[in-house]
Amino acid sequence: MRSWRFIGLLLVAVVVYAYAWQATEINLSELVTGAPDIVNIVTQLLQPHFFTRDKAYQEAVTHFQVPCADSPLGQMPVSESEPYLVLSHTCGVPGEPLSVEGFNFRPNTRGTLRWMPPVGTVRSLARVTTDADGHFVSAISIPAVPESEDLQQIQVELSWEVGLPYPSETARIVLDKMLETIMLALMATTFGVFVAVPLSFLGARNLMSKYRGTMVIYFVVRTFFNIVRSIEPLIWAVIFAVWVEIGPFAGVLALGMHSVAALGKLYSEQVESIDPGPIEAVTATGANAIQTIIYGVVPQIVPPYLAFTIYRWDINVRMSTVIGMVGGGGIGFILYQWINLLRYKQAGVAVWAIAVVVWTMDFVSGVVRERLV
Repeated sequence: MRSWRFIGLLLVAVVVYAYAWQATEINLSELVTGAPDIVNIVTQLLQPHFFTRDKAYQEAVTHFQVPCADSPLGQMPVSESEPYLVLSHTCGVPGEPLSVEGFNFRPNTRGTLRWMPPVGTVRSLARVTTDADGHFVSAISIPAVPESEDLQQIQVELSWEVGLPYPSETARIVLDKMLETIMLALMATTFGVFVAVPLSFLGARNLMSKYRGTMVIYFVVRTFFNIVRSIEPLIWAVIFAVWVEIGPFAGVLALGMHSVAALGKLYSEQVESIDPGPIEAVTATGANAIQTIIYGVVPQIVPPYLAFTIYRWDINVRMSTVIGMVGGGGIGFILYQWINLLRYKQAGVAVWAIAVVVWTMDFVSGVVRERLV
């Protein structure tokens, strides 16, 4: 009989997992075929823009005519002591090949060759690298630009880093937003504690089971905990971002609301698991309900309450990095913008900062909770 029951349960499990596999569209081959697509992203995330250096620049400009005029355009006058450009020809039509040669530039330096029309957008046409003599040759095609009597310009600009590294603007922004994230989580946790502590006593069955009226309060409070806790902080963040506008205040309210329910449930369950002996002793002296809580309950719940609170702060720090993506402020808000702009090196700074802070918070909260409980 048991074997048939086991076979039946096994068949049900197989059917459930087969359906789950299809419903979630699992395709393990995509892990291999899609790997090249993330190489660039991962590479940039692993090269965060923590530090930067000042840059020096060197440029030279020459002119070009589209199309050729009746009188030929000559090469621009040059100075042998300054960088200059020499063109294979000084006029032409779009699509024709053109050779650009540079002299007297900084040796072994990379730069950009740009086409600058009299009206319109500047176009980057090629990357150039000078040799040990400061010379380069670049073959390009004349871009599709409107014909004009005004002269076109061809510019080559080299750039290189100088001076010692110093913290980048990205690092300063991340530091500021990371501090905002920690404070956001702190205020949300504090708000949650102030509301959850009194509600936890109303949500403890052992304190509310004496009378029918108090049991109604117990069920109302527990229902409130369950409903609010079942709604993810991300949803609360969307609601409060509309209510009080995008910013860290919306994040405080979102995490605070969820913390009330989460801490309230943990606190009330802790109250239900306390030793009834002290309560009976205090009640025997004629103490009322409030005195019973103060002298019989509170001394037993302070250490676990503190441990739960620190743990919740740790959770709120992690969650605040997520709710920022929907307008809840903190580091998540700027991280989401950088990802949308494909600025993965800047995003990498935020990702590493989040990892360090979360690891530190997790370690510290673990040590504190171990000593309290």
